[in-house]
Amino acid sequence: MCRAIKTLHNFSPPATNDEIRASSLQFVRKLSGFTKPSRANEEAFNRAVNDVTHAAHHLLESLVSNTPPRDRAIEAMKARERSTKRFGSVRVMTSGHNHN
Repeated sequence: MCRAIKTLHNFSPPATNDEIRASSLQFVRKLSGFTKPSRANEEAFNRAVNDVTHAAHHLLESLVSNTPPRDRAIEAMKARERSTKRFGSVRVMTSGHNHN
């Protein structure tokens, strides 16, 4: 699965239309191999993004869960912790200068 596509089911607050569309766009990009389609393929590409977005909305509305919704802030914090463990801490740079 494409790493840019995030799980959208069972979150509080629920996924926004923009998040669903962004995931749909990433999915179509992955399938087509295009980051930006040519003019010849643009209509088909955009139609696919719209179709996938529509299907994703229906899917998310239809799914049920026996667990309470996950809190977005807590899940984001966990993701940052996993990233730090995996890649180490990231140094913050100010004004493009690294102050040691």
